[in-house]
Amino acid sequence: MSSVLPRSSAGRVQVVLATTVLLSFISFWRAAAIVLADLGSTAYYVGGIAEQAVGKSAPWFILGVMLFSYAVRSVYIESSAMFVRGGVYRVVKEAMGGTMAKLSVSALLFDYVLTGPISGVSAGQYIAGLANDVFIRFGSHLQLPYNTTAASFALASTVYFWWRNTRGLHESSDDALKIMQITTVMVVLLVVWCVITLLLRGGHLPPAPVPRNIRFSDDAVGWLKGTRWPMIPAIALLVGFGHSILAMSGEESLAQVYREIERPKVKNLERTGLVIFLYSLIFTSLVSSLPLR
Repeated sequence: MSSVLPRSSAGRVQVVLATTVLLSFISFWRAAAIVLADLGSTAYYVGGIAEQAVGKSAPWFILGVMLFSYAVRSVYIESSAMFVRGGVYRVVKEAMGGTMAKLSVSALLFDYVLTGPISGVSAGQYIAGLANDVFIRFGSHLQLPYNTTAASFALASTVYFWWRNTRGLHESSDDALKIMQITTVMVVLLVVWCVITLLLRGGHLPPAPVPRNIRFSDDAVGWLKGTRWPMIPAIALLVGFGHSILAMSGEESLAQVYREIERPKVKNLERTGLVIFLYSLIFTSLVSSLPLR
């Protein structure tokens, strides 16, 4: 982008050219926080969704998804470094053509439309439950309606973060970093509390993800209901993995924040991916596993 200034006294046109050198970029910590704010939000409800679909062995499937996410993250890193920057559509179009690019963007929009409200409503449910429990403990009869509180919180948080995103990348990345700092403190407290509870009361690992331990709900098997296909180990594992793949939702944000990462881009992108992998592996796997025991 350039702007042309009035001619100088010598008759030459003075041109100011803005290049990427003049722009500001974010550190890999901020980039990781942006992705984790999206990726980590599913940790609070994916365990319940997966358990309802496949039974008590759900934590093993979620752990498998988080390990598989490292391979997906490697693909994002490679594609971001190799192809022209420009978002998911441009990257997929350069690699696989326009049709696949349109399908990819459509799937991405569906993911945003689906997981955004779910995350907001889930957070609202937690807040309503916490508030009602506090009211009861202090002897108050005031109770917040769960559904109304959850929907109101989801709407308010969506509007707020949309407004913050319009302020600029540094403002939104700073919000994401603060959220992840608070979340990290909460996760440490949760894990310590769960470990102490297990030490005092005992516990056991979830049952192994084998066909005899998997209990599919009627909705989980879909058109396979009433057939012997879900009893085949490979099919059972595939169905269970499919119902746990939501734990990886938000991974695609890595390809989007690449454009904003400071130099050296590829090295910082690799650092971002490593931070995301380690954090999500510990966070999502433990949060989905420990409360179920």
